[in-house]
Amino acid sequence: MALLTTTTANGVRSIGFNRPDALNAFTPELLAALSAEIGAASRDAAVGAVVLSGEGRAFSAGVDLKLLKGAAPVAGRISSDFDGEAYRAAAAIRHCLHPVIAKVHGFCFTGALELALHCDFIFTTEDTKFGDTHAKWGLRPTWGMSQNLARAVGVRRARELSYTARTFTGADAARWGLANDALKDRASLDAHVEKRAAEIAAGSRGAVGAYKKLYALHEELRPLEQALETEVELDFPDIDDTAARLKEFGR
Repeated sequence: MALLTTTTANGVRSIGFNRPDALNAFTPELLAALSAEIGAASRDAAVGAVVLSGEGRAFSAGVDLKLLKGAAPVAGRISSDFDGEAYRAAAAIRHCLHPVIAKVHGFCFTGALELALHCDFIFTTEDTKFGDTHAKWGLRPTWGMSQNLARAVGVRRARELSYTARTFTGADAARWGLANDALKDRASLDAHVEKRAAEIAAGSRGAVGAYKKLYALHEELRPLEQALETEVELDFPDIDDTAARLKEFGR
C-alpha cells in the first residue's frame, strides 16, 4: 500500500498520510515520500495550494515508536535516519512555492505536531488531541518544536506544554493561536479546508508566492524599518497576471 495518497482538483493538491492502521505513524520512508510529493507539488504550475492530511482516524500519532524499540538513541536523538528525513520534509513544506495547509483530525502528537507547525497554517476539529511528548519518552526536539511551538502560542505556554507533555484539544489549539480554526466535526473540517484551499488556488499564484516570501521575511524578526525597506525592494517577476485580473474588475 502506498505510504501517501495524492489527488489534485481545482488547483489543490491533497496529500494524505496512508498508514491508517498505525494512526499514520511516521517512518523514514514515509517522510522521504512526503518530501518528494511536496517538491513535486511545488514545481507543478497547475497547483495553487497544498493540503496535508491523514487517512483514517488520525492526522498522525507522530514517530512510529515500535521502530525505536531496538534502537539506541544517543543524547535524546531518535536516529539520524529519522532526523535527516524529517528535516528534509520540514524544509520542503516551508519552501514550497504554494501555501501548505495542515488539515488535522483525531490525533497529532510530537513529530506530527512539529511537521504541522511548519505548514502555513492549521485547521482542526474541536476534539482533536494534540501533544508534545518528547519529555515523556526521554527525547529532545530536533524537528523544530522548540522554535515553532513558541512562535505559535508564546514561549510561556510552549514551555508548559513541552515540560508537562500534556494533551490538549483542537479547541485549545485554536484559542491559543496554534490552529486557525477548530471545527465541530470531521465533515465541517473537510468543507472548511476545501473552501479555504479553493480561495487560495483562485488567487494570483505569483502574488500568493510573493506573500509566502514576505511572511518568511517577517519571521526573520528584523527591525521594523529594515523589514519595511526590504518589502519594497524585493521584486516578484512571477506576478504576471495583474493586467488580466484587473480587466475582470466590475464584470
